[in-house]
Amino acid sequence: MVRPDDLREWVPAGQIVHFIRDAVEQLPITDFRVNERGTGSEQYPPRMMLALLICCYATGRFGSRTIEAASYRDVAVR
Repeated sequence: MVRPDDLREWVPAGQIVHFIRDAVEQLPITDFRVNERGTGSEQYPPRMMLALLICCYATGRFGSRTIEAASYRDVAVR
């Protein structure tokens, strides 16, 4: 099985996830902070987490465990 370099190639063009990613990229997120102290686990990029939440909420996934499970199974969520 050959995998594409970018998982976005696996998601059809008309899917909402493409719109969400483009919209989140245009948002000013200067107020979001990354933990600069270096304590705890490494943080995920704020834009990625925001896009993940919006995508999951838009598709009816509200619980943290449901969202985590979708991140393993659903290519659009990945």
